[in-house]
Amino acid sequence: MPIHAKTALLGSDWVHDVRIETVHGRISQIQAQAKATPDDTQVDVLLPALGNLHSHAFQRAMAGMTETRMAGRESFWTWRNLMYSFLDRLTPEQIEAIAALVFMEMQEAGYASVGEFHYVHHQPGGAPYDQLSELSQRICSAAHQTGIGLTHLPVLYTYGGVAQEKLSGGQLRFGNDVDRFLRLVEECRATLPDIDSNLGIAPHSLRATSPTDLSKVLRATPDGPVHIHIAEQLQEVADVQTALGQRPVAWLLDNAEVDARWCLIHATHMTDAETRALARSGAVAGLCPITEANLGDGIFNGATYIAENGRFGVGSDSNIRISLPEELRTLEYSQRLRDHQRAVLVKGEGSVGNAIYTNAALGGAQAIGRDAGEIAVGKLADLVAIDREHPTLCALTDDQLLDGLCFAAPDGLVTDLWSAGRHMVKQGRHVARDQIIPAYRSAIAGLLASV
Repeated sequence: MPIHAKTALLGSDWVHDVRIETVHGRISQIQAQAKATPDDTQVDVLLPALGNLHSHAFQRAMAGMTETRMAGRESFWTWRNLMYSFLDRLTPEQIEAIAALVFMEMQEAGYASVGEFHYVHHQPGGAPYDQLSELSQRICSAAHQTGIGLTHLPVLYTYGGVAQEKLSGGQLRFGNDVDRFLRLVEECRATLPDIDSNLGIAPHSLRATSPTDLSKVLRATPDGPVHIHIAEQLQEVADVQTALGQRPVAWLLDNAEVDARWCLIHATHMTDAETRALARSGAVAGLCPITEANLGDGIFNGATYIAENGRFGVGSDSNIRISLPEELRTLEYSQRLRDHQRAVLVKGEGSVGNAIYTNAALGGAQAIGRDAGEIAVGKLADLVAIDREHPTLCALTDDQLLDGLCFAAPDGLVTDLWSAGRHMVKQGRHVARDQIIPAYRSAIAGLLASV
């Protein structure tokens, strides 16, 4: 069904009375100054929908469970131990129900697609399922149910630390050597959902793989997105430097052919030289500001990165809170708090909201290998409509709309969302919400009963 928007963002221009037609999930025609027809879906403001470039869906079920201070100093590492204990009880059915909820919430928040960084592969204790890709298939099933665009990123996780310690505890569900991991990837390729989807790989981190294994898996998978956790925590930086002789970002740039298919997640702790080198590589910095704030990770070196035209996108990572406006405002506000300045993440002059939204749309699409990120003929119809009549936005000019969305808006301004032309959110609600919520509640009840 065609879409008619009172206002649409086409490239860098705000255009009125825009009519868009789609064929096979892609934008086939754009008309400006067009009248709506009775068959059109009529919306207020139409934007390119972002891709959520980094998610661990199962962690959504932990939200609110890890905010109590334990004896001693709380840190990422104590949170990680609690996470391992939690995931050791998850069943395939529960993982699917949780993922469906997460993907639905993402679409209602304005994300049309997701990069699922999936590292729970096996049964509790580490024994593989009869079908190696059982849990990946559960993620794919949740994507099919919700209609979200999926880039599936199976994770290579072999070691318990940069000194190649053995896996233990909750990590046992993650573990694969390179050969078994490559078999898993091929199984995933054969079972991706029958919707627009993509497959990449995710060497978990320099902590959880080795230089030899990383080189081997990259040679075996020359195409598609490559995502890796990098430099999230100061202890991680110190451990990698001790083991490999360089800080993690510097080591990766010197020892792998990092280019536009790469996404470096949590590129938090970088020197200025590393920041400039990453920007010049063409890779995407994958930033997850809400999770990074929640875990006390640190603050991205944004001003230096933007000055070098670095590409970035955002993800909801732990999914403790899924809010696209809050993700973007937290990114900018973290820069302001550190630098004691305003309007940091815009190069030169102009709207900060426009800069961070449009750059995140393009960077997110690149990171997950999705032909989207802007409203243009031939691109996937990943589109989101917002309510300009909301009190937060009704007084703003076109050029101020994205500032209002990013810095003033509450949740709930999304009226409609299309993932590759599939109209999955209507009047602010996902079309499958009434099926997804009860299934999630049932899954959580079962999970809590097993704790």
